[in-house]
Amino acid sequence: MPVRIAICAPATPITPEDAARVQAVAGQFSDVELHIHPQCFAVEGHFAGDDALRLSAFLDCANDPAFDAVWFARGGYGSNRIAGQAMAQLGPAAQNKAYLGYSDMGYLLAGLYRERIGRPTHGPMVADGRRAGGEEALRRALGWLCGEREGLEPSLVQDVRPAVAFNLTTLAMLGGTPLMPGLAGHVVMVEEVSEYLYAVDRLFFHATAHLGGIAGLRLGRVSDVPENERVFGASPLEIARDWCGRHAIPFLGEADIGHDSGNRIVPFGRR
Repeated sequence: MPVRIAICAPATPITPEDAARVQAVAGQFSDVELHIHPQCFAVEGHFAGDDALRLSAFLDCANDPAFDAVWFARGGYGSNRIAGQAMAQLGPAAQNKAYLGYSDMGYLLAGLYRERIGRPTHGPMVADGRRAGGEEALRRALGWLCGEREGLEPSLVQDVRPAVAFNLTTLAMLGGTPLMPGLAGHVVMVEEVSEYLYAVDRLFFHATAHLGGIAGLRLGRVSDVPENERVFGASPLEIARDWCGRHAIPFLGEADIGHDSGNRIVPFGRR
């Protein structure tokens, strides 16, 4: 039986070119069947359709027992606007699926993990096929959804503690909301893109205040940092170490995750 994967866009849209690219990579697998929800191409201002359309598409994919996995098309911004409603409307079929994405999709992954629904997982999305090396990122994601384990973030091979991975902005915004899962005892991995270093510091200020009791923190790539008019004076690693120290959080080193084609896979929880 093929692995049937539903693709939807809870935040921003993809293009027909993105769809053709991922279908071509999926064709390299003998046991994959992709269903790209038409909502993926909808445009309503910034979003892939209005909130109601994006919510409906996600529920179509998650609540359909014919699908084995829900693969998110693209990040951007928008899944937080529908995540709370989505958790309340997921049915029994949603329990049996993997959910794969990162960045803005962290709001949905967090809600799913908090509610113990399915198998939320940090990993490449359909739009990553646009990046340099994107075909390999798509292949890594599809391989994971088909049962391969080669794409795992390397530290997970030996560290058996439960883990999660989030974009730093997403994690900071989750703190104090009904979507935030309990992360005591977890290894928390974070990454960031396109933020000034002073903003990264500010995000750590808020995020670490909500991470009491975690097993430790790993820092993924902080990429495409804009140049500010004033030099901040600390690297991303130094910022992470500083805020971990302030909250007695063990700093565990680096993680192989980020907004790039090298982004590795982190299943939430225990493996």
